[in-house]
Amino acid sequence: MTSKGTQNQDQEHKKTLYEQLGVLEYWLFDPKGEWIVEKLRGYRLQNDIYQLITDGQCQALGLGISVEGQLLGLYRTDTGEKLLIPTELAEQLQYERQRADIQQERAEKLAEYLRRREAACR
Repeated sequence: MTSKGTQNQDQEHKKTLYEQLGVLEYWLFDPKGEWIVEKLRGYRLQNDIYQLITDGQCQALGLGISVEGQLLGLYRTDTGEKLLIPTELAEQLQYERQRADIQQERAEKLAEYLRRREAACR
């Protein structure tokens, strides 16, 4: 995370330090767009020097990264599947539980129907 107030430290000191340490990628996310117009900027280490990332891919993690409002969207590069944030995971879990409850109810009704039908046939 970066902002106009931390711009110099993030763009100069930290970037140089991480480059010297051999950190494979360095990403700056400015969610308000205060100094990075595109809000996200990444650098990839090539021949010991950071080069601007232009493909939106984090090779170190095997993820595609995109700005989605004030958040980052992370996508698997092999499947394109989005990695869900905790609130999205909670929503999906709730949906799956509701679906399971509905299926359970249907199964119980079908079982009861079959029991009555079997009893009527005796």
